[in-house]
Amino acid sequence: MYNSYLDISPEVKAALDAHKPVVALESTIISHGMPYPKNVETALEVERVIRENGAVPATIAIIGGRLKAGLTPEEIEYFGKKGTAIAKASRRDLAMLVARGQDGATTVTTTMMIAHMAGIRIFATGGIGGVHRGAETTMDISADLEELAHTPVMVICAGAKAILDLPLTLEYLETHGVPVLGYGTEELPAFYSRHSGLKVDYRVDSPEELANALRVQSSLGLSGGMLVTNPIPEEYAMDGKGIDEAIEKALCMMKEQGIHGKEATPFLLATVKDLTGGESLESNIRLVCNNAALAAKTAAALVGMENAD
Repeated sequence: MYNSYLDISPEVKAALDAHKPVVALESTIISHGMPYPKNVETALEVERVIRENGAVPATIAIIGGRLKAGLTPEEIEYFGKKGTAIAKASRRDLAMLVARGQDGATTVTTTMMIAHMAGIRIFATGGIGGVHRGAETTMDISADLEELAHTPVMVICAGAKAILDLPLTLEYLETHGVPVLGYGTEELPAFYSRHSGLKVDYRVDSPEELANALRVQSSLGLSGGMLVTNPIPEEYAMDGKGIDEAIEKALCMMKEQGIHGKEATPFLLATVKDLTGGESLESNIRLVCNNAALAAKTAAALVGMENAD
């Protein structure tokens, strides 16, 4: 799908033209998810994990009003150094940032959109946005959920971020017809923790099964994406009670300080990191790498199936 505002890096374009596996990555995790230089180190490590598992990484961003599918190490460094000075770009921001020639860090929503424009079908991230706690009065629901309902990209994550209302997030996804798959589990992982007590729609046990599900969904002409929830590795999982206590305290602090909207998630993640002595940051890094490895294997399996057809 050609788009005059889109720049695909030479490496990513060559891979797509040769029908080789490509995995999309977001850029909000670089600018808003971690401090410098840890953000740059993590972004480069995640790209390395994707390469090691047989795919080409395509970090997505907006630079100078251009949609980018595939960043250079220098561009990743630029994003890492500018950090939160770069606008966090969701669907509603995309046209204005491009029109004004500005930079934008892509969320799950805009990463899905730009990946789809570029022809990339699999995207690895940490956790998706969802229905915020108290949404029955605030109506604070992430645009990520709506995008999953409309954009045909498979998103591989460690579940919705633990700061959210997980039961309502699952209800919203069900209403919008988004299949929620558990990789090696029937239980929805809760980002930092492997357990939530909630059930996913289907358990899937191999990258090949994931790839075939995506291939069949496309062949059936069904719109919308697929959500794959991949539990954080056991050795990096955090105690559920401890992380819940930190989240509750962070939520109280957010309410006291009047923080809401797109600033809420970065504030909560940073506060939880501080309250857990940095443990949540290390868990976040490990789960992203774990998701990247599974995404690369799934992308490779999908290309293998399609090349064999």
